[in-house]
Amino acid sequence: MMRIEVPTAEDMEAFGRELGGALRTGDLVVLSGPLGAGKTTLTRGIGAGLGVRGPVQSPTFVLARTHPSLVGGPPLVHVDAYRLGGAALLDDLDLDFDHAVVVAEWGAGLLDDVSESWLEITIDRPTGASAAIEVVDDLDDDDPLDADEPRTMTVAGHGPRWAGTPYADGP
Repeated sequence: MMRIEVPTAEDMEAFGRELGGALRTGDLVVLSGPLGAGKTTLTRGIGAGLGVRGPVQSPTFVLARTHPSLVGGPPLVHVDAYRLGGAALLDDLDLDFDHAVVVAEWGAGLLDDVSESWLEITIDRPTGASAAIEVVDDLDDDDPLDADEPRTMTVAGHGPRWAGTPYADGP
């Protein structure tokens, strides 16, 4: 398991690019964190690292988007499981976990039986960030969810795919 301090959104995307370059067909990445934590920013970087067609945006209203590779690698399947009521509804999406890299936002607890290995990334916003969101003036054009403030990521690899890596959860 690894904890990483991410000072800016640009750094979040850069980490995603680095991670995307290391991912391979069949990999599953589960992202957790509060609204505005940077899950989609991280996924945008993963997409760039994989060399997929973009733009990578939040799939909130379509639940899942597939981004084909532009470089002969695996496609990126970007899932937003926030509105799904359970694992059965995720199964109804008929996602191709074996032939793509799947990144699932809000997927914790819904993907337990999908793969023997997965990478779990939890993104924490700084203390007080959510309070700042509530007090923003309605006339202000700046979106507080996009505020460039530091985050902390906890990255834990589960299963044989991640054994022996810096992300491994346990010995």
